[in-house]
Order: sequence, then C-alpha cells, then structure tokens
Amino acid sequence: MTKKKKKKTEDTAKTQQEEVIEEVSEEETTNNEHMEDTNDAQEGDQEHKKKDKKDGVVVINPDVPETAQWYVVHTYSGHENKVAATLKQRIEAGGYTNRIFKLFIPQQQKIIVSEGKKRSVEEKLFPGYLIVQMLLDDDSWYIVRSTPGVTGFVGMGSTPTPLPEAEVKGLMRFAEMEAPKFEAKFRVGDSVKIKEGPFKDFLGKVDEVNEDQGKAKVLVSVFGRETPVELDFEQIVSL
Repeated sequence: MTKKKKKKTEDTAKTQQEEVIEEVSEEETTNNEHMEDTNDAQEGDQEHKKKDKKDGVVVINPDVPETAQWYVVHTYSGHENKVAATLKQRIEAGGYTNRIFKLFIPQQQKIIVSEGKKRSVEEKLFPGYLIVQMLLDDDSWYIVRSTPGVTGFVGMGSTPTPLPEAEVKGLMRFAEMEAPKFEAKFRVGDSVKIKEGPFKDFLGKVDEVNEDQGKAKVLVSVFGRETPVELDFEQIVSL
C-alpha cells in the first residue's frame, strides 16, 4: 500500500470512529435528559404529596368558599389517620369536593426514646378527633357521618357546632411551628443502664428528666459516692 492510500485509509477510519463516538454521546445525552425528566417528575409528585398533606392538613379542594366552616368530628381513638384517608376517598368518589374541602388532624412532632433508640413520631393533640372544613348540608353531613370510624359530630344536641376560624388557624400554626419534643419511657426513680459514653455499662437511678431537651440526670455510684451524670435519652436504657 502506498503512503497516500495508507493515509487516506487512516483518515476514513478516524472519521468513522469520530461519528460512532458522536452517536454514543448523543445517545448518552438523551438518556441523561430522560433520567433528569423522570427525576423531576418524581420530585414533583413528592412535592405535590407534601403540599397535599402538611402538618396534619389534608387538602381535598384548595378553592374554599368564604361560607365554609370547620366542624369537629369524633372518631375512634387511634383511627384518626385511617378515618381521614377513607373520608377523602369517599368525598372524591362521591363528587363532594365542592362541599368538603380540608381535613385537619391537630398533631405535633415528638421524639420518642425507647430502649436507647430514638425515633420521631407524630403525636395527636386531641386523640379521637378530626376537624373538617365543609359546607354543611344533609348530603355533606351524611357522607362524613357514615364514614367507618366516625361516631358523630361535636355540637349542641344533634346540631354540629362550627369552630371559630381563628381557633383552627391557631392550632395549625402550633402544629407548624412547634419544635420537636422528647418523650422518655422512664421516670424519676427508675433504674437504668448507661449504654454509651465514659460511664458505659454503669447502673444508676434517674434523678431528673428534661423532656424538652431530651436529657436525664442519672445518679451513678463512683467510688462509693452517688455522682449525678447528665445524659441524652438515647444513652440510657431502662432495666
């Protein structure tokens, strides 16, 4: 092969290789864009769910008329979330989204420490109660009252009594702004074992409990003397 033909062959191969690389790059770009679109869609769905239910509020229809009012519904204690989910489904399936707009379960975040483990939970401020924003008439009353888990409306006699708007907004602000609280599974005088820190495996008795800070003061016997040691809830476990 002559030098001229050899160079031409090398140039052709190089051009073909560059075309292949370019096609692969375009395909990777398309795939990356598709993945980004998918991620954006998933994030959008998550944001929608967060907006749909935030701080105990379930929004069924954001377009609320001025004449809508809040009513308190009594439910079986511990079934508030289940009742709210079932009621939302019934409202949407029955076409009552123009009569019932929001469901509100007053709650606050708490950190529970049990057996040295810490977890965050939503604690109901009024167990057994659900607050519903609605236009009250026979049909909307019935769809709420006949929902499984609902035992009735709160009011004077058989007439549901609406809550003042300011009172409901105050509860919502409280649920939104309240800092997490701690809840310990032990009390003053309880025997505990320290599981972390310089006093690990020491036994002691709880002398003080500070739920706001998530700490406890434990009396530990050191050299025959009781010494107070301040510990986080997750550092101790009840005996």
